[in-house]
Amino acid sequence: MTGPGSSQERDARLQGRTVVVIGGSSGIGRETARLARAEGADVVLVGRDPGRLREAASDVGAASSEAFDATDPERLERFFEGLPGPVDHVMVTAGSNYYARLADLDFAQAQRQVDEHLWLPIRIARAAAGRMPAGGSLVFMGGTGARRPALGLAVSSPLTVALPALVAVLALELAPVRANLIAAGFVDTPLSARLLGDQLEQRREQLRDSLPIERVVQPDDVAELAVHLMANTAVTGATYDIDGGQQFASRA
Repeated sequence: MTGPGSSQERDARLQGRTVVVIGGSSGIGRETARLARAEGADVVLVGRDPGRLREAASDVGAASSEAFDATDPERLERFFEGLPGPVDHVMVTAGSNYYARLADLDFAQAQRQVDEHLWLPIRIARAAAGRMPAGGSLVFMGGTGARRPALGLAVSSPLTVALPALVAVLALELAPVRANLIAAGFVDTPLSARLLGDQLEQRREQLRDSLPIERVVQPDDVAELAVHLMANTAVTGATYDIDGGQQFASRA
């Protein structure tokens, strides 16, 4: 006999489903793939770096993986056209942030961020929706840190504000396929480590001291929310914050 919350019950959340994770070679994407697989899904990983992607696919038990730049529209369309069957859920964690004062702005890097955070979700929605059953879902990643104006956020801030509106529109246009957004604060990922370098531990300590949850948000925290949004077919057009209370902590 099994009770509520037992492993057998939980394993059925994505049983028999196919989950595509774009940006699945590390961090949040990799942990989402790992959890989806543990919940019974067949997982397909996409990433830019072939070596890291092969290692991640082996680690999480992915059914397959493909290495390419998801911001290439033609390659993205070929990927979805080449999948052998329907896709139940797509998780998109690809992309990074770019911060610069206006006088120092590199327009090529800024354009890359626009491609990754605005055009990529639109292109994925159009390419994937026709292969998805009713109740399937697209889960996108956004953030909370650039909601308030600050120096260096000329690109990040408007994109952060635009994403919830975009996802709400996609939820209407793609129905009955669902679309949702996860807005994260600082998450302790390899990307965060690369951005902060030798300041990483100082940032971790600052967050542990200031966040209401008294710990740093981890990739598996976000993965659990992502899988919940895939499994709960009543949720669409929503933005879910996951930042440990960072928005409200004066010292964070």
